[in-house]
Amino acid sequence: MAEELILPPDNASREEKYKLILPQLESLLSAESDPVANMANCAAVLKSALEFFWVGFYRLIDGEYVLGPFQGPLACTRIKPGRGVCGTAAERLETIIVPDVDHFPGHIACSSESRSEIVVPLVREGKAVLLLDVDSRELNDFSEIDRVYLEQVVSLF
Repeated sequence: MAEELILPPDNASREEKYKLILPQLESLLSAESDPVANMANCAAVLKSALEFFWVGFYRLIDGEYVLGPFQGPLACTRIKPGRGVCGTAAERLETIIVPDVDHFPGHIACSSESRSEIVVPLVREGKAVLLLDVDSRELNDFSEIDRVYLEQVVSLF
């Protein structure tokens, strides 16, 4: 696939948007072997198509999660397992949806504009080796639809 994205119409539902971009992501990521390049393009696609506030990856390096490619404002660089939404998702080895980050114990506020969040871990051999972190400016912006499709996105890695 050429580096061209067919964006969903503005009036499409979130699920319709995911259904349009998922095959494009599959094609794009399967054509490239470098994981950093794939994370960068994936973050760009999700940010462009779904208009999230922040989309990025954290990679497990030497026991902590280090910022990888992302789209959006400045981000936290390192997150320890068990800290914040990302560290908690990594520790639990499961997707976490936070409707209001101000009510999540230990939330790490990288940006005061972030109001809700979803974090999807990629689990290999019992460890979360990669985290997809998506933030929204809206409260309660993530649902089961996001979980289902973002878990499919993460599985592409």
